[in-house]
Amino acid sequence: MIIHSYPKINIGLNILNKREDGYHNIETIFYPIFLFTDTLSISPFKNGIKFSTRGKYHVPDDSSNLCLKAVNLLRTDYRFIDNFALELNKNIPIGAGLGGGSSNAAATLKLLNQYFELQLSEQDLIILAAKLGSDVPFFIKSSPSLGTGRGEILEPITLDLKNKKISIIETDIHISTAEAYANCEPKMPTTSLKEAIKLPIVEWKNQIINQFEKPIFSKFPVLATIKDELYRLGADYVSLTGSGSAIYAIGDQRYEL
Repeated sequence: MIIHSYPKINIGLNILNKREDGYHNIETIFYPIFLFTDTLSISPFKNGIKFSTRGKYHVPDDSSNLCLKAVNLLRTDYRFIDNFALELNKNIPIGAGLGGGSSNAAATLKLLNQYFELQLSEQDLIILAAKLGSDVPFFIKSSPSLGTGRGEILEPITLDLKNKKISIIETDIHISTAEAYANCEPKMPTTSLKEAIKLPIVEWKNQIINQFEKPIFSKFPVLATIKDELYRLGADYVSLTGSGSAIYAIGDQRYEL
């Protein structure tokens, strides 16, 4: 049995305030993209649980991997989940703000739910996903959503970019999410993303921002240069996704640098 695991981009990311639990309240639009796909496969295995990885990008195959964290989370209530081999084929760029690890965690929950016939509802899976990470719940449905709270509170929105092309520009830069938050000053937006997203895409440039960009571009000016060049090439909207380090462009054509 095989399941696909797709990434996302963030259209706008407002950091509203810091919470008492140490996290931040945010506002962002999660939008699924299908330029890359990881795959997870499961098969019978006689000696417990075997987890392995392969593919374009190397990720750990130990307990730090979100796939195994998802397995262990389910096993707290379903001890009979055992005797299977799980393989992750990793093709989504890592450390790029595309949510690949979170997507893998959500895919693991869905795959085990099917394989072991747990009959968990979509809402059950979303509740479990929130225990694994702030943006994991989004990947249970992978449909355009407004994310608030830590990102785990989701509200479906109407947003269709099928007539546009989305380009992802990868870099070798690694950005720590914790460091990105530490260097970003919370600020309430003048216009909510829920309203701003209704504007024509060509107007997003001046209305929809990712608050991580200012401190990250200050430290890594090459990212700002990439963004400027994509606009020069004619893109409708360009942004850092998540806390980076990938830059995406939305336009009428694909862009390469």
